[in-house]
Amino acid sequence: MQMNPLGRTGLMVSELCLGSMTWGTQNTESAGHAQIDRALSAGINFIDAAEMYPVNPLSAETQGRTEEIIGTWFAQTGRREDVILATKHSGKGYKHVRSGAPITAQSIPEAIEGSLKRLQTDHIDLYQFHWPNRGSYMFRQNWRFDPSSQDREDTRAHMEETLDALAAEVKRGTIRHFGLSNESAWGTSEWLRIAEGRGAPRVASIQNEYSLLCRLYDTDLAELSVNEDVGLLSFSPLAAGLLTGKYQNGAVPEGSRMAINGDLGGRKSERAFAATQAYLDLAAEHGIDPVHMALAWCRTRPFMASAIFGATTMDQLDRALGSVAVTLDEHLLRAIDHTHKAHPMPY
Repeated sequence: MQMNPLGRTGLMVSELCLGSMTWGTQNTESAGHAQIDRALSAGINFIDAAEMYPVNPLSAETQGRTEEIIGTWFAQTGRREDVILATKHSGKGYKHVRSGAPITAQSIPEAIEGSLKRLQTDHIDLYQFHWPNRGSYMFRQNWRFDPSSQDREDTRAHMEETLDALAAEVKRGTIRHFGLSNESAWGTSEWLRIAEGRGAPRVASIQNEYSLLCRLYDTDLAELSVNEDVGLLSFSPLAAGLLTGKYQNGAVPEGSRMAINGDLGGRKSERAFAATQAYLDLAAEHGIDPVHMALAWCRTRPFMASAIFGATTMDQLDRALGSVAVTLDEHLLRAIDHTHKAHPMPY
């Protein structure tokens, strides 16, 4: 398992990160524990969670259950120091967490204490803001994204206040490092600039969507990542399951994400299926599992810290883990670029 630096933190994280967002809905506690055991035995040292998880579906009844499942694994195994643990503070608008309140200096200690209690630990290695209060172009919002109503000075004041609150938590020992999620290049640059000026926690990573089908990050954020040592933690590197091929030709497997939420968060479209087929054909032509191709390709990106994948079965987990033994040759990488040019922005 390749290890990559997590920004300038000094931590090294595995090239694959075990995502946990289905633990508590699609996965039981015992299944979640089994996944952690298998992942760690394969060399993964990185687990990502969020206070709002699990999903599929989101509900007030299950909110926080994912962190609880990780917490009971820590309690039963005593292996907290074997894991680099990431979780997230929910942002404005999610009604099941603090009634949809935004991220504030006041909410940060409360949110951290809740996560620590559920996780049964005394610290979080990477504490992330799930999405900006001001809004985000992620999750297909880029088609109509309009920042013209934003107030720059209010945004900067928010950044100053919350960075000070994070600094207090670092001093208290409850968190070690800070990351962003669903952020933009401008937002990340402001977080970096303000943190440097205040001696506050520096952004270590950005968790944004990135896959063969979703390459928004290849533009301005890629350059920022490389030059500022802010690594990408890519979520949905298999495009919510599209790149496995399981949804082609109208198939909707029972219990799958598409069976539960229908359009895969806006990813389902004829163009997405056509692009997926092109990548499936490319993988077949080169005699490679398309899951292995998609995950191994992530490893080649110069800004990648870790690709976050999730699984609802142990077979899916083992299939993803198999990607670490795969290296893509230059001929295949050029073919992937050609396919991307033929199928840009499919959703």
